[in-house]
Amino acid sequence: MKILTFDIEDWFHILDHPSTRSEAEWSNFESRLETNVNRLLEMLTMRGQKAVFFCLGWVALRHHHLIREISDAGYEIASHSHAHQLVYEQSPRQFERDLADSIKAIQDAAGRRVRAYRAPGFSITQETTWAFETLASQGIEIDCSVFPAGRIHGGYKDFGSPEPCTISIADTRIKEFPINFFPFMGKRVIFSGGGYFRLLPYRVIRMMMARAPYVMTYFHPRDFDPGQPMIKDLRVDRRLKSYVGIKGAFHKLQRLLDDFSFVDLNAALANIDWGKAPVIVIRQDNGDAAGNLHKRSVV
Repeated sequence: MKILTFDIEDWFHILDHPSTRSEAEWSNFESRLETNVNRLLEMLTMRGQKAVFFCLGWVALRHHHLIREISDAGYEIASHSHAHQLVYEQSPRQFERDLADSIKAIQDAAGRRVRAYRAPGFSITQETTWAFETLASQGIEIDCSVFPAGRIHGGYKDFGSPEPCTISIADTRIKEFPINFFPFMGKRVIFSGGGYFRLLPYRVIRMMMARAPYVMTYFHPRDFDPGQPMIKDLRVDRRLKSYVGIKGAFHKLQRLLDDFSFVDLNAALANIDWGKAPVIVIRQDNGDAAGNLHKRSVV
């Protein structure tokens, strides 16, 4: 099972960098979002391909008609937060407010309920598992935020095998679709989205895709826009991750959709026997999220 998703954010929504950190800086940049999203929609329409669009609430407020266009075309609209901030840099109350703002803005624009969420930078970590309770309290039924490997913005290395599962925390349950990885020489190689997809040769991606029983993709409109400006004050390593491989990425995505079958979350949910899916139990010692313990069990 391979799931196709896009994170709907603009080219300047680069995390954890002074000149692109927050809404105060974003007003300095010209949007390229609508042109890039429409190009993706045209490609998907030509193939009759379903997908999920994780949108920023900030985007929904400023591109209301674009979000409605995506929704009216039959694609599922989900939340990618409101202000594109890392979860582990927020307090529980700040996270709750950001989530609520995103849901309202997106639902107002899309005209349908939001039931799925993905954290910016996959920034729900072992120290911020309280976020799962907040998601459930706001009506989110599906999370796609777990990155079960190390990364610049945290990751959740101890989560376990990357497969659809149910997270159980306190009295809350939420369905989780984590990012997948390919095991290679003791390492967890990510290949299904973002800079990883752009950097790896297509023959390598195709091999990993063919061998993976489950794939969760995560693409961004900026991944396929070679004409976007470059943020000049990025560190060399961040510049590499942000810009290398963009020129050929759209063709690479077209090949991927031609070579493999993809589904959206609706089809993925229907394809899984949740009574047999793993359950990840997260325990919070003394109410301290930093003391999380988890184990796997199957019901």
